[in-house]
Amino acid sequence: MQRKLLLVAALALGAVVATPAAALAGTGNGAPSGAHFTLNIHGVSNSNGTSYSGNNKNDIFVPLTGRCTIDLQKGTTFEVLQPDCTKHVNALFQLPTPCTTTTCTTYAYQVWVRALTPKGTATMRTCFTTKTTGTTFCDTTVVVLKKSRTFSNVTDTLLSVCETVTGTLKNEPIFSTSLQTYFWQYTNHGLRLAQFRFYPITQASNVGTACTNTKR
Repeated sequence: MQRKLLLVAALALGAVVATPAAALAGTGNGAPSGAHFTLNIHGVSNSNGTSYSGNNKNDIFVPLTGRCTIDLQKGTTFEVLQPDCTKHVNALFQLPTPCTTTTCTTYAYQVWVRALTPKGTATMRTCFTTKTTGTTFCDTTVVVLKKSRTFSNVTDTLLSVCETVTGTLKNEPIFSTSLQTYFWQYTNHGLRLAQFRFYPITQASNVGTACTNTKR
């Protein structure tokens, strides 16, 4: 709760700018230092009859083997709203809009991740569904999760999505239009724990760069 309040306060006061050297100093695990929100994604094997409540609003439970859809909802804070993705129901994660301006030259926060269990892997990619046609597209760029002592910066991959804008495929920030719903597709191959951290540190965005996607 203390970490969440610190992060909300930092975002409310404005963007916190840090150089790469300052951001990476002192943690020993490759991630930035300072206040952050932690999201844990747990792979579980025995889901029948078990209710995963995620009472601390930091945990999502997914099948140990298989696919989970994590729907994304725009809000003012980071919070897991529906934690159980083991019974063919989508999980739901709330997070703030990632951009500081309408042109989105910078992200308002960074996303870092590492896999903490020695066995298994998982992949994660950003997708959207158009409300007008119901067609779903997913980025071909994926986050690959496997055992690592250090965190990796996955801000670009998880906070933007590849879509067609004026006839050209390019990256756009999530929540950029109300005509689409956004989600992360998490595909698990035996990974029991992935840890994500969200830091109030600005980062130049990849919005507008060329990209590729595929229909799901």
